[in-house]
Amino acid sequence: MSEIRKNLVKNRWVAVASDRALKPNDFPTAGMGINESETRGGFCPFCGGNEEYTPPEIAAYRPDNQQPDSPGWLIRAIPNKFSAFLLEGELKENYSGIYSNYNGLGQHEVIIETPEHSPEYHEFELERVEKIISMFKNRYNSLAGDTRIKYIQIYKNRGMFGGASLGHSHSQIVGLPFDPQENEGMVQYYEQKGSCLICDILKQEQESKERIIYEGENFLIICPYAPRFAYESWIVPKRHMEHFGEINPLEEKELALLSRKITMAVIDSLDNPSYNFVINSAPVNVPYQAGYHWFWEITPRMLVAAGVEVATGVYINPVAPELAANILKESFQTML
Repeated sequence: MSEIRKNLVKNRWVAVASDRALKPNDFPTAGMGINESETRGGFCPFCGGNEEYTPPEIAAYRPDNQQPDSPGWLIRAIPNKFSAFLLEGELKENYSGIYSNYNGLGQHEVIIETPEHSPEYHEFELERVEKIISMFKNRYNSLAGDTRIKYIQIYKNRGMFGGASLGHSHSQIVGLPFDPQENEGMVQYYEQKGSCLICDILKQEQESKERIIYEGENFLIICPYAPRFAYESWIVPKRHMEHFGEINPLEEKELALLSRKITMAVIDSLDNPSYNFVINSAPVNVPYQAGYHWFWEITPRMLVAAGVEVATGVYINPVAPELAANILKESFQTML
């Protein structure tokens, strides 16, 4: 099993695959672009008909009375074959001198979004995107039901600079045995102001209209005031919700439409970039802390992190969010 080790200098946890080592040719190279991030040899284990080459499915949307792990499915959730985490036993802390680590308790799942190899998220029929959102919600709530899980991260990597190792469209879900506290600013704001930071951001953005890409019935799409990445955008629910798993059916449908459209706008206006999307949500199975508000973050990966970002954690963004919002809005309005 892998280990979760504490980086004492950065005060961060790192998942380390302590029982294996990738060789240099196992890593994506700088020469691999969007269309080249495929499995070597032309074989893809995620394609329909290759179910025997993946771990047994956890959940799937497929026609009634169809056997698990057989062809004919629409969307599959499977364990990540190369996961650093395993949802067995309990979390145990180990010490070695000044160092400490936990066993690699947790869950890492892959959501295979289509049995076809080539179509991507922004090219799917809306009905398929709705099913993907539904699968996200179902797996989120299922993982939240295990008290050993403290934080759930849903994310997608697209392209080499987004960290994708397979070209077949898929997303991933990680259930961690600890809260990484990456969004602690929301809790601190609530403690200082007594109100939700994200709700206050929505109010100010609606008043200024400087960084709004689109306003729908249930969601606002904005470029944030201080984005880490060029052309970063957020899909934010207007209704105050701490957990992504709380969305209702109407919100699911609108989120599917908007996430597809903003992804199309990113692809169209930024010359087909790599990107990530992540769903930021409140921790689970921990003592309650007020202030969280979930949101969907889309980050085009136009540049590789440079030395200053790695060394200081201070990101340098060469594109003002006000200008980025105008460019993405123009493209967004032309999307179907």
